[in-house]
Amino acid sequence: MKTIFTIDLINVLHLDKFIGRDGLIASLLSHEAGVSMSTSPGLPPIFAETPVMEVPARRVAEFPVNTFLESIAVGKDNTLFVSSHYDGKVFRIGADGVAVLHAAIAGKATGLAVKEDGSLLLSAWDDQDVPTVFIISPQGEAQVLVTLPDAIFLNGLTYLKDDVYLIADSYRGAIWKLNVTSKTVEIWLEHPMLARSSSGSVFPAVNGLKIYDDVLYASVTEKMQLVKIPLQSNGQPGEPEIFLQNINLDDFAFDIDGNLYGTTHVYNSVVKITPSGSITTIAQAEQGMIGTTALAFGRIEGEQTKVYVVTNGGMSLPPTTGIESGKVVCLDVSSVGLPLKLQP
Repeated sequence: MKTIFTIDLINVLHLDKFIGRDGLIASLLSHEAGVSMSTSPGLPPIFAETPVMEVPARRVAEFPVNTFLESIAVGKDNTLFVSSHYDGKVFRIGADGVAVLHAAIAGKATGLAVKEDGSLLLSAWDDQDVPTVFIISPQGEAQVLVTLPDAIFLNGLTYLKDDVYLIADSYRGAIWKLNVTSKTVEIWLEHPMLARSSSGSVFPAVNGLKIYDDVLYASVTEKMQLVKIPLQSNGQPGEPEIFLQNINLDDFAFDIDGNLYGTTHVYNSVVKITPSGSITTIAQAEQGMIGTTALAFGRIEGEQTKVYVVTNGGMSLPPTTGIESGKVVCLDVSSVGLPLKLQP
């Protein structure tokens, strides 16, 4: 019996320090997938029966082939900030669609969050492969905020309340609580539902994090699940529960009505999930969705129904046509995004 698998390549690419990127990908593509390296691998057909209702798409920016765009955050003036994983860079993109280097770290970049003052938080590894959170000033100066030697794989992060952010640890199966003022970190929740099926699995478990209506939603990629964690009045977690299964999500965002828009990464699409759990595919490969990794809503008038998607061009599982350029693509979903709660 073949193992159902997914690949979140932010994980695969970082695993080069453990077992080697080329060897890992070759193993993944030839072992359980039963395909050759020259073909696009077969994936579990979890979206085969999903209705398709494509929305308008517009290409905003394009990066060279083999640029792994991993995360996106939107400033209050609608400036886009995107992280490039492998080279530790953060780019900013204005209305003209021109990508300008905003900041760079010595290490690998993962998740981004924007603060009210225009600064950014970046989850990453430093140049010694130590999990680290950087703070980036509005002028683009990057400084270490905290290091987390007990963490393994920092991934998505989201604002909780006061001075506190939550950060997914995809390998520890935990969510960290970061106080950016006191520069302290502690485990907020460590739970089997957030963990990998086994410690030997190379795939990330808890991944993207977002809050809607006093519930934290977490994509657990390795298990193909979307998990709900109720938030108590004191900011502590309630008991997690599975909201959806057989759903391959990386990052996601909500609109004001509670609909979730998620990137499917190796499935080369963006999906919409209603509060009742109904799924629709709203953008596909031919619209530039090869290797969708993250998305975020626009924030200014005229942009609040626009979802900005970043891609890696298929670096995770290359299409038969080969790896494409990394892209930023704008989708008009005709629904207003949930306003961001930002730390003052």
